[in-house]
Amino acid sequence: MVSLNSVGLVGVSHLRRHAELPIHGHRNGWGVLNRYPYLGMEFSAYGKLWRLAGADHLHVNALQSKFWEPDESVVRSIEACLRPMFAESDRAMPVLSSGQWGGQAPDTYKLTGSTDYIYLAGAGIVAHPGGPGAGVTAIRQAWEAAVKGIPLQEYAEDHRELMQSLEKFGKLRRTADRGQ
Repeated sequence: MVSLNSVGLVGVSHLRRHAELPIHGHRNGWGVLNRYPYLGMEFSAYGKLWRLAGADHLHVNALQSKFWEPDESVVRSIEACLRPMFAESDRAMPVLSSGQWGGQAPDTYKLTGSTDYIYLAGAGIVAHPGGPGAGVTAIRQAWEAAVKGIPLQEYAEDHRELMQSLEKFGKLRRTADRGQ
């Protein structure tokens, strides 16, 4: 994992020439580059620069996250990573992270139409009442429900770990309910 804005384009390019592993690009500090309309850029341009420098994975924030970014911006960022630049296989892996647990799965799937990303969840796993193993299972169950189009509460009736997760982390308001 590389802090893109700290290492810079030249640093990532140098690392790419020597790294045998995928480069996971963390965008910490990106907010300062795009929150003010006269200073900065849209993520699609930002991501292209880092892809050209050699980043394989790019953080894109997440839906209903703990940060300021609207869900529409996150969806555009995911789409930008999955859009090929030169060849069909030339894509970056979007990385969703920011207060993730299974509760964001239905809206994330609905708005992106994809499961082609890395979905990182810290507390959504380790703070699960049944322990980290149950936390991983609960997130898998939430994604199963999302892909099948089954509401989480309904799916949780037969999936204990998901039910515990819903009880612990609470039900998130859907994107449509937030006026976005």
